[in-house]
Parts: sequence; structure tokens; C-alpha cells
Amino acid sequence: MPKLFTPRFGAFLGLAALVLLLDQVSKHWIEAVFELYQVHEIIPGFFNLTLAYNPGAAFSFLADAGGWQRHFFTGLALVVSVVIVFLLKKHQHEPRYATALALILGGALGNAIDRMIFGHVIDFIQLHYQQRWFYPAFNIADSAICVGAALLVIDSFKKEKTA
Repeated sequence: MPKLFTPRFGAFLGLAALVLLLDQVSKHWIEAVFELYQVHEIIPGFFNLTLAYNPGAAFSFLADAGGWQRHFFTGLALVVSVVIVFLLKKHQHEPRYATALALILGGALGNAIDRMIFGHVIDFIQLHYQQRWFYPAFNIADSAICVGAALLVIDSFKKEKTA
């Protein structure tokens, strides 16, 4: 009978938990220190910290949809998280793939917690070029999801083809 919990599986769950912890701590800190839409320039012409709320999905998609999106995206994140845990268990011996899954898991849960508690996601990282171009504000969970997705793409090219 296979073990349900192995040290390798635990390490990947630990990575997901670390992402979740860093995400939640950073969001609570930003909320404690910043007023809504207050901007603090960290690197002039490039990087700000700000407090913004996103009731929708990525890039505020469906932000004005009337509220149903909160429950939809929360439910979706929870279902995806369960699937990811099963995939993580199954593929724990594939480091790049499992790392990608762990990053996505931690990020998905971080944003799901925001939606459940606040009804919106807390964003605070703002990249920009001078005062002309602004990338939408995001957070550590979003960053982890993007890095995880990029690792999944890289992994799909690196896997050996079986015929």
C-alpha cells in the first residue's frame, strides 16, 4: 500500500504553504500601512507599492459583474486546488512540474482566502514606465501563479516524448 504522505510531497505542500503565508502577510501589512489607492514609489519610474482591491479576476476581468463572480472564482479556486493536490501527489517525483503546481496552489488559495473574507483580492505591486504606462496592480499570489504557469509551459517542452 503506497504512503499517503511522503517527505517529497510534504516539501511541495510546504512550498505552497510558504507562498500562501507570504501572500497573506504582505496583504495584511499593506492594508495596515496604506490607504486605498495610496501610492509609494519604491523605484522611481518603475515600481510602486499601492493598495488596490480587485473584485474580479486577472486584470479586473468581470470586476463589475454584480457580485456572482466572487463565489464563482472562489469555488473555482477551491476545486482547482483539490485537483492540484492530487496532481502534486501523483507527480511529486517530477521536480519542475511539482514546483509549478505548488506555486499555483499557494497562489490560488491566497486569492481565494481574500475573496472569501473580503469579497475582493488585495493587490499592491504596481509596475510602470515613467508615468505613461501602468501594468495592473498584482500581488504575491498572482506572481506565484504566473511563475507556476511559466514552469508548466517550460516543463511541457522539456518532457521526454513517449511514442
